[in-house]
Amino acid sequence: MKRTLLFSLAFITLMLQAQNKPYITKVYDFLPAPGQFVNNTPLYNDGEPRDSVIARASRAICGYTTITIDEIEMPDGSVLSVNDTTISAMPGTISLGSFGGYVVFGFDHPVVNVEGEYDIQIFGNGFQANNTTTSGGSSEPGIVMVSRDVNGNGIPDDPWYELAGSEYNNPKTQKHFTITYYKPDDSQFGPLGMNQYHDQYIRWTCNSVDSLQEGYIRKNYWHTQSYWPQWAEGETLTFEGTKLPCNAVDESGIGNYWVQSFFDWGYVDNRSDEHYGYGTNATNITAENLNKGFKIEWAVDGNGNPVELKKIDFVKVYCAMLQDCGWLGETSTEVAGAVDLHPDAVAEPEPGDVNGDGNVTAADVTALYNYMLNNDSSAVVNGDQNGDGNITSADVTAVYNILLGNF
Repeated sequence: MKRTLLFSLAFITLMLQAQNKPYITKVYDFLPAPGQFVNNTPLYNDGEPRDSVIARASRAICGYTTITIDEIEMPDGSVLSVNDTTISAMPGTISLGSFGGYVVFGFDHPVVNVEGEYDIQIFGNGFQANNTTTSGGSSEPGIVMVSRDVNGNGIPDDPWYELAGSEYNNPKTQKHFTITYYKPDDSQFGPLGMNQYHDQYIRWTCNSVDSLQEGYIRKNYWHTQSYWPQWAEGETLTFEGTKLPCNAVDESGIGNYWVQSFFDWGYVDNRSDEHYGYGTNATNITAENLNKGFKIEWAVDGNGNPVELKKIDFVKVYCAMLQDCGWLGETSTEVAGAVDLHPDAVAEPEPGDVNGDGNVTAADVTALYNYMLNNDSSAVVNGDQNGDGNITSADVTAVYNILLGNF
């Protein structure tokens, strides 16, 4: 049977896959740090409020699927044979700017921690360079944070945990790095000539322990818009997180050819993505050069202690680099969508989750009372909380203790 893709409807009916959608369905928050692609990726309209910008970011990176087709019907009615070509209906791209800029997103279901497996893939636009002897090219690493909806309110206001990548224990990686950017007077930074820069454009100060504690985001000839997120309130922006070591080298020695070395694993926009295709046509690309994805089992708390999460509800990506690469400008993580690699996986019930809705709330206590008083088992999925083989008031006490511990 021939599979024909109508050119004008190419990406409209590509969403019939798993019961749970495997791709991002919502962006909860988006605030880039200053950078040369800010207000352009995605495009900012003058006077647009923050909620509108977040919705625009959501439209940019939500969605993902692939199909295999035999032929494409062109607008003039002709048919182009493509011989079982796989087409990706990929989302767009957003830029997070310099260090600390972030996006928070989620799926229409919790992402389950499948032991030993990669759980999620988050796309960037990193790629392997041809003209380098190193394992690198365009690498602008972003750190991934994950969170459970502990309080069950559907918004990302619960504790966050870092997915510790390959550089987490690198002595040059700085934990609890804090930076503050100061809003510029854009009227003071007019047009530039080719290869010219406003070197003192957006000032920043930080608590660096191994380099400068102040500096500037430069403005270049190629990007003339404001680099400050125009919807952000206030005269300063402050971000805190883990700062990764600088990875850029000018291999030309005269500022013409910058290469950003890859980190081994665990970062967004660090390597070419296995499912995305950016840079995979490089002559020296290998399987080792590709980003395989992220494992929830890498999660650690603020003190570096491993955290066991059976599933997560929210994902945060932030730029983890503070670095300028000459004519390339600041290093800024790009995010181009994400995919749950096993969207129909089912997690074991959480302690206290009597009704199986994925959260521990007063509804779980109500389900136990209805069972004991009315013999109503319709909402009881995991009622024996203390493991004694019965459902009694002792199980109610167990759930209460979990509830009290969550708040």
